[in-house]
Amino acid sequence: MRKVSIFAMAMCMVMSLSACESSEGTEELAIPEVTPEPDNGNSENDNNQNENEMATKMSITVGSHTLTATLENNATAQAFAEKLPITLPMMDLYGREMCYRFPEALPADDARTRGYEVGEIVYYPPMHSFVIMYAQNGERFQMQSIGRVEGNVSVFDGIGDVDVRFEKSE
Repeated sequence: MRKVSIFAMAMCMVMSLSACESSEGTEELAIPEVTPEPDNGNSENDNNQNENEMATKMSITVGSHTLTATLENNATAQAFAEKLPITLPMMDLYGREMCYRFPEALPADDARTRGYEVGEIVYYPPMHSFVIMYAQNGERFQMQSIGRVEGNVSVFDGIGDVDVRFEKSE
Protein backbone atom coordinates (compact mmCIF):
# COMPACT_ATOMS: atom_id res chain seq x y z
CA MET A 1 0.00 0.00 0.00
CA ARG A 2 2.84 2.33 0.85
CA LYS A 3 4.41 1.76 -2.61
CA VAL A 4 1.13 2.68 -4.27
CA SER A 5 0.85 5.97 -2.37
CA ILE A 6 4.50 6.85 -3.14
CA PHE A 7 3.89 6.08 -6.82
CA ALA A 8 0.71 8.22 -6.82
CA MET A 9 2.54 11.10 -5.16
CA ALA A 10 5.41 10.84 -7.68
CA MET A 11 2.96 10.86 -10.58
CA CYS A 12 1.28 13.98 -9.19
CA MET A 13 4.66 15.70 -9.00
CA VAL A 14 5.50 14.74 -12.59
CA MET A 15 2.10 15.93 -13.81
CA SER A 16 2.48 19.26 -12.01
CA LEU A 17 5.92 19.79 -13.57
CA SER A 18 4.71 18.98 -17.07
CA ALA A 19 1.82 21.42 -16.65
CA CYS A 20 4.37 24.25 -16.38
CA GLU A 21 5.84 23.57 -19.82
CA SER A 22 4.82 25.94 -22.60
CA SER A 23 2.68 24.28 -25.24
CA GLU A 24 4.42 26.31 -27.95
CA GLY A 25 7.91 25.59 -26.62
CA THR A 26 8.90 29.25 -27.03
CA GLU A 27 8.63 30.48 -23.46
CA GLU A 28 11.96 31.52 -21.98
CA LEU A 29 12.98 30.59 -18.47
CA ALA A 30 13.75 33.39 -16.05
CA ILE A 31 17.39 33.34 -14.98
CA PRO A 32 17.91 34.51 -11.42
CA GLU A 33 20.20 37.48 -10.96
CA VAL A 34 23.47 36.58 -9.26
CA THR A 35 24.95 39.04 -6.80
CA PRO A 36 28.75 38.95 -6.75
CA GLU A 37 30.33 38.03 -3.44
CA PRO A 38 32.30 40.78 -1.71
CA ASP A 39 36.08 40.80 -2.18
CA ASN A 40 37.67 39.13 0.83
CA GLY A 41 41.19 40.21 -0.06
CA ASN A 42 42.16 36.99 -1.86
CA SER A 43 42.26 38.55 -5.32
CA GLU A 44 45.45 36.65 -6.25
CA ASN A 45 43.71 33.32 -5.53
CA ASP A 46 40.64 34.52 -7.44
CA ASN A 47 42.80 35.39 -10.47
CA ASN A 48 44.47 31.98 -10.40
CA GLN A 49 41.08 30.30 -10.18
CA ASN A 50 39.77 32.34 -13.13
CA GLU A 51 42.82 31.39 -15.21
CA ASN A 52 42.18 27.69 -14.47
CA GLU A 53 38.53 28.04 -15.48
CA MET A 54 39.16 29.96 -18.72
CA ALA A 55 37.00 28.70 -21.55
CA THR A 56 38.59 26.69 -24.34
CA LYS A 57 38.39 28.44 -27.71
CA MET A 58 38.12 26.27 -30.78
CA SER A 59 38.28 26.92 -34.50
CA ILE A 60 35.90 25.03 -36.78
CA THR A 61 36.90 24.75 -40.44
CA VAL A 62 34.43 23.62 -43.09
CA GLY A 63 35.59 24.04 -46.67
CA SER A 64 37.02 27.56 -46.96
CA HIS A 65 35.05 28.85 -43.94
CA THR A 66 36.45 29.09 -40.42
CA LEU A 67 34.24 29.70 -37.39
CA THR A 68 35.17 30.22 -33.75
CA ALA A 69 33.50 28.45 -30.85
CA THR A 70 33.81 28.52 -27.08
CA LEU A 71 33.60 25.25 -25.18
CA GLU A 72 31.93 25.13 -21.78
CA ASN A 73 33.67 24.07 -18.60
CA ASN A 74 32.09 20.63 -18.11
CA ALA A 75 33.18 17.01 -18.38
CA THR A 76 31.67 16.52 -21.85
CA ALA A 77 33.39 19.57 -23.34
CA GLN A 78 36.68 18.62 -21.67
CA ALA A 79 36.50 15.08 -23.07
CA PHE A 80 35.88 16.53 -26.54
CA ALA A 81 38.71 19.09 -26.16
CA GLU A 82 41.12 16.24 -25.34
CA LYS A 83 40.46 14.85 -28.84
CA LEU A 84 41.53 18.10 -30.56
CA PRO A 85 42.76 18.56 -33.21
CA ILE A 86 40.34 16.27 -35.02
CA THR A 87 38.58 16.09 -38.39
CA LEU A 88 35.12 14.54 -38.24
CA PRO A 89 32.98 13.28 -41.14
CA MET A 90 29.76 15.08 -40.15
CA MET A 91 26.30 14.21 -41.41
CA ASP A 92 23.77 16.92 -42.24
CA LEU A 93 20.66 15.72 -40.39
CA TYR A 94 17.06 16.96 -40.50
CA GLY A 95 18.04 20.27 -42.15
CA ARG A 96 19.03 21.62 -38.74
CA GLU A 97 22.18 19.94 -37.44
CA MET A 98 25.63 18.66 -38.32
CA CYS A 99 26.24 15.39 -36.50
CA TYR A 100 29.07 12.97 -35.80
CA ARG A 101 28.49 9.80 -33.77
CA PHE A 102 31.48 8.80 -31.66
CA PRO A 103 32.01 5.05 -31.32
CA GLU A 104 32.42 5.49 -27.55
CA ALA A 105 30.33 7.55 -25.12
CA LEU A 106 31.51 10.88 -23.77
CA PRO A 107 30.70 11.75 -20.15
CA ALA A 108 27.37 13.58 -19.86
CA ASP A 109 26.63 14.38 -16.22
CA ASP A 110 24.12 17.15 -16.89
CA ALA A 111 22.16 15.90 -19.92
CA ARG A 112 18.53 16.92 -19.86
CA THR A 113 15.59 17.28 -22.21
CA ARG A 114 15.22 20.85 -23.44
CA GLY A 115 15.13 23.05 -26.51
CA TYR A 116 18.26 24.32 -28.22
CA GLU A 117 19.58 27.55 -29.71
CA VAL A 118 20.99 28.00 -33.21
CA GLY A 119 24.78 27.90 -32.94
CA GLU A 120 24.75 25.69 -29.87
CA ILE A 121 27.09 22.69 -29.78
CA VAL A 122 25.52 19.77 -27.92
CA TYR A 123 26.04 16.10 -27.16
CA TYR A 124 23.15 13.63 -27.56
CA PRO A 125 24.04 10.78 -25.15
CA PRO A 126 21.79 7.97 -26.46
CA MET A 127 23.67 7.86 -29.79
CA HIS A 128 27.03 9.37 -28.68
CA SER A 129 26.30 12.26 -31.06
CA PHE A 130 28.37 15.45 -31.23
CA VAL A 131 26.08 18.04 -32.83
CA ILE A 132 26.26 21.61 -34.14
CA MET A 133 22.73 23.07 -34.30
CA TYR A 134 22.49 25.36 -37.37
CA ALA A 135 18.72 25.82 -37.76
CA GLN A 136 15.73 25.86 -35.42
CA ASN A 137 12.64 23.69 -35.63
CA GLY A 138 11.47 23.96 -32.01
CA GLU A 139 12.22 20.35 -31.13
CA ARG A 140 13.20 19.36 -27.61
CA PHE A 141 15.45 16.39 -26.90
CA GLN A 142 17.92 15.08 -24.34
CA MET A 143 21.25 16.88 -24.64
CA GLN A 144 24.36 18.01 -22.81
CA SER A 145 25.60 21.47 -23.77
CA ILE A 146 29.22 21.51 -24.97
CA GLY A 147 29.63 25.06 -26.24
CA ARG A 148 28.57 27.72 -28.70
CA VAL A 149 29.66 28.81 -32.17
CA GLU A 150 30.35 32.55 -32.10
CA GLY A 151 29.93 33.14 -35.84
CA ASN A 152 27.19 32.62 -38.38
CA VAL A 153 26.40 28.90 -38.65
CA SER A 154 24.40 29.30 -41.87
CA VAL A 155 27.49 27.98 -43.69
CA PHE A 156 26.14 24.52 -42.79
CA ASP A 157 22.69 25.13 -44.29
CA GLY A 158 22.30 22.78 -47.26
CA ILE A 159 25.99 21.79 -47.30
CA GLY A 160 25.27 18.07 -46.94
CA ASP A 161 27.65 15.57 -45.37
CA VAL A 162 31.12 17.10 -45.06
CA ASP A 163 34.42 16.75 -43.20
CA VAL A 164 34.78 19.39 -40.46
CA ARG A 165 38.09 20.23 -38.73
CA PHE A 166 38.16 21.19 -35.01
CA GLU A 167 41.27 22.71 -33.40
CA LYS A 168 42.09 24.56 -30.20
CA SER A 169 42.70 28.26 -30.75
CA GLU A 170 43.78 31.20 -28.60
